[in-house]
Amino acid sequence: MSRSAYPEHLRALVEEFLGGLTFGPRGPMDRLGEAMRYSLLAGGKRVRPVLTLAVVESLGRPPSPALPTAAALELIHTYSLIHDDLPAIDDDDLRRGKPTCHVVFGEDVAILAGDGLFAEAFSLVADHQDSAAELKVALLGELARATGVGGMVGGQYIDITSSEAASVDLRQMHALKTGKLIEAAVVCGALLGGVGPDGLPAYRTFAAELGVLFQIVDDILDVVGSDEQLGKTAGKDHQAGKVTYVSRFGLERARELADQAVARAEASLAELPGDTAGLRAVTAYLAGRER
Repeated sequence: MSRSAYPEHLRALVEEFLGGLTFGPRGPMDRLGEAMRYSLLAGGKRVRPVLTLAVVESLGRPPSPALPTAAALELIHTYSLIHDDLPAIDDDDLRRGKPTCHVVFGEDVAILAGDGLFAEAFSLVADHQDSAAELKVALLGELARATGVGGMVGGQYIDITSSEAASVDLRQMHALKTGKLIEAAVVCGALLGGVGPDGLPAYRTFAAELGVLFQIVDDILDVVGSDEQLGKTAGKDHQAGKVTYVSRFGLERARELADQAVARAEASLAELPGDTAGLRAVTAYLAGRER
């Protein structure tokens, strides 16, 4: 896949919108709001909200009206990172190149900051997405399914409770833990772009391959990347003995699997309508993170 420029114009829209968010009334909850904003505004490529906006833009619509839903995806992603980093789960002290939320604010505040971001994400869609009620319900349904037991939470549970590496279905685990939120980002963009039920399966197919690609490259970077490159502690999964694409298949085979996922993502993009240049650029970025 050719290297296209990452859609920075979409990331800039997301950053501006996120920067304008405030949480809770002034006064006794100031520190909670500070913790939420600390993690939310720590940076990153904003892949999930950018995907949402890129799909909307590919369908010939302006991306800005979709910002509440796009931002909601980033709030959910940030909540998951805060909780993943807690001592009870991954016990990490570095995220996006900065000390993790619980290191700065304490575990108790970090847990509440994650909970707050999760709730505020649904509020963004319900209260600020200027769409018909039926569309809002569809968007909220995508977010709920992506984050619950049949999505991100369920995948994380499999990850932390699987003691037998050979028994772990990697594709299933990561389809839930990582892929479902990426799928929600893509499908929410399609819904906001006016795609009907018959058109959604093609977007889900693309998102599934993107989710696999994201995780394989993440597993590779855990082995070959640096703290600076990752924005988190390199080698953490390896040290914890977690099953990854690299531990299961080896580094070179994992890279081959990543190339295959890129090819499948590219093929699925060809089935989507409109100008998919932005989606191709995000795919190329994800594929090239460890190159």
